[in-house]
Amino acid sequence: MRNLTLQTTGSGSDNTDNKVGIRKVDVSTNINMINCPTILTGISHEVRTHMNAIVAFSYLMNRNSNNDAEREEFSNQILSSCEQLIGLLDNFLDSAIIESGKQTTDLKIFKLTSGLDELLAEFRDILKREGLQDVVLVTENCPDTTDVIIDSDRVFRVIRILFQNALQNTKSGYIKIGYDYRNEKITFYVLDSGQGYFKCKEFLHTEDLNESLAKYNDTVSAINITLAKKIISILGGSVWIECNGLTGTGIYFSVPAKEATEGSDININKFKSLTRLPMPMVCMR
Repeated sequence: MRNLTLQTTGSGSDNTDNKVGIRKVDVSTNINMINCPTILTGISHEVRTHMNAIVAFSYLMNRNSNNDAEREEFSNQILSSCEQLIGLLDNFLDSAIIESGKQTTDLKIFKLTSGLDELLAEFRDILKREGLQDVVLVTENCPDTTDVIIDSDRVFRVIRILFQNALQNTKSGYIKIGYDYRNEKITFYVLDSGQGYFKCKEFLHTEDLNESLAKYNDTVSAINITLAKKIISILGGSVWIECNGLTGTGIYFSVPAKEATEGSDININKFKSLTRLPMPMVCMR
């Protein structure tokens, strides 16, 4: 298997994060979404849009003239609006909680390969439910790993965010997800063949969401990518973005991970190196 931490699909390059051409910027981000008027305005618009959709399709469902297919379609539209609304508010509020500075890591022994398989099954269900037949979920043969000690809940939260981001930008094509484990570090990646690279690069790199939202009016992406950066910061990790093909996006993030041995004690005090690491860096090509 190729070294996924060093090479990106479609670029034909072999760049380490220490080589010339990848610029690192500090992502111990000072962005406070609660104090960002553009974000608050965008959230207000999104909430009103989804609530209007829920009300409208609920009204349509109550018509006696509906057949079963129409009722199912209206029901799916209501469910989709509810899920998007909950996801938006969850990510915004979680970002605000992180900004309070009271977050700690929750390390646990985790079976990485089987855990990722379950996550991919969840993503396939989403594609099926949304009727996205033109988008294919691709996985590479990831290395077999022993159990590792990581904050699996937060790691998978980031992967879910990146998957939703890729799905939003990919109307047809593929989304590829996988990881590489070496030197007590796991590098996860989410690649897509969509058209969101420049927007994702802007939101990943920005220190001023108001300015970035003036370029790309996408409140959902701004919140999601900002939250992903903050979670990776808590994990003591790093994140970088590369262009996949012409306009597709490849987002990689690495987090430290101890190999779990028999009788491992996951008391955080025994793994201070996992929780007290330098602030992460975003690598921009």
